Amino acid sequence: MDIEETVIWIDDLHKIYKMGENEVHALRGVSLTVRSGEIIAIMGPSGSGKSTLMNILGCLDQPTWGLYALDGKDVSKMTDDALAVVRNKKVGFVFQSFNLLARTSALDNVMLPLVYAGSSARERRSRATEVLESVGLGDRLDHTPNELSGGQQQRVAIARALVNRPAIILADEPTGNLDSKSGREVMAILQRLNREIGITVILVTHDPHISNYAQRAIHLFDGKILKEEIIEEPIQAGALLETEEVAA
Repeated sequence: MDIEETVIWIDDLHKIYKMGENEVHALRGVSLTVRSGEIIAIMGPSGSGKSTLMNILGCLDQPTWGLYALDGKDVSKMTDDALAVVRNKKVGFVFQSFNLLARTSALDNVMLPLVYAGSSARERRSRATEVLESVGLGDRLDHTPNELSGGQQQRVAIARALVNRPAIILADEPTGNLDSKSGREVMAILQRLNREIGITVILVTHDPHISNYAQRAIHLFDGKILKEEIIEEPIQAGALLETEEVAA
C-alpha cells in the first residue's frame, strides 16, 4: 500500500454549535492530511475539539463549513445512502466504552454490522469468527461482555470494527477504560493491523503516552491545530508485551 496516497484531506474546517442564542466554536479552521497506512494521534484536552473532529471524520456529523474529502470525494456532496456506506464499510469505530450489547455473545456483537450490510447468515458467522480469532478471542465466541475482561471487551469492539474490512479505524480513547497491560494489548493489535493489512488508524486521545504509539501526533487546542509532531520512534506495543512475558 502506498503510504503517500492521501485518504483524508481537510481544509479550513469549522464547526459551530448553536446553544440557544449562543454559539460554540468547536473547530476553528482545521486543515489536515492523512495518508493511507498511517497511524496518527489526535490529541488535546477536553473541549479542544478532538471528538468533534472524529465525528466529522467518521461521517457522523457535518462541518459548518470547510472541505472534507475522503478518498478524493467531497463528503458534503455525498447522499445519505453514500454516507451510510462510508460509516458501515469504509470506517470502523472503536470507542472507550466498548458499546457492546450486554446480553449478546461476542460472536453476535461482531456479526451485527454484517446484518445491516445484508450478508448471509453463513457469511456473517464465518467472518465474525475469523476476526475474533485474529484478535485472540477464538475461544471466547459465546461469551457475553460480562464474562470478559475490559481488555477482551475492547478486542471484541475492535473485531466488530474490522468485520466489514474497513480501510480506516477511528479509535476514540481506546485504552481509556483499561489497565496498562490491557491497553498495550489493544495498541499491539492496532499496530499489527496497520502493519500487516495497511489499515489507517486514527487515535483520539488526551493521553500523551498513547500518542507515542503513533507515527504522527496532531495537537488540538480551542478548536485549532496547535502543532503537528512527527514521532521518530513509535513505541512498539507488541515488543513491550514480549518483554513482559519473558520477565514473568
